[in-house]
Amino acid sequence: MAKRALIIVAEEAEEMEVVITVDVLRRAGVEVHVAGLDGPGLVTCSRGVKLEPDVALADAQGPYDLVILPGGLGGVRRLSASAAVGALLREREAAGEKVAAICAAPATLVEHGVYRGRRMTSHPSVKAAVEAHATRLDDRVVVDGPLVTSQGPGSAFEFALELARELAGPAKVAEISPGMILPRAGA
Repeated sequence: MAKRALIIVAEEAEEMEVVITVDVLRRAGVEVHVAGLDGPGLVTCSRGVKLEPDVALADAQGPYDLVILPGGLGGVRRLSASAAVGALLREREAAGEKVAAICAAPATLVEHGVYRGRRMTSHPSVKAAVEAHATRLDDRVVVDGPLVTSQGPGSAFEFALELARELAGPAKVAEISPGMILPRAGA
């Protein structure tokens, strides 16, 4: 049975982080649902790209093996202010279920008081907030148990590949990577 992931998009989300993550996970055979925070209508991202969610967050039907929070400072502010997102994150943390956050989205974890004391990375714009809440590392991708965090648009492929590894396994990542013509490590 295919693994399932939910990525929550809000107005002003970072489109690269959304699209790259969804694309890589779908290449790996993960069933990804794009959920609009405010409903199923078009979401205008941080650089003006419009994305159409598959479903409204309120209508998303789990269970999900992974919940993903993309960055983009405006989108992160909306995710951080959402009671529904907070409740979902608290439920997942209590159950030990996987959550991933990229760019400024670790600030949403801080705002909702989840994953305190874990190892995380983030975009430099939210570094102080994350450092006050967690052990912040400067690595491009950090995995700490069920939590995966990453730094931003430039690390989106590494982030997405780590999520694919977590859900579909290293063999699947090795299978899908060559077709994306990604740079080799150390190149």
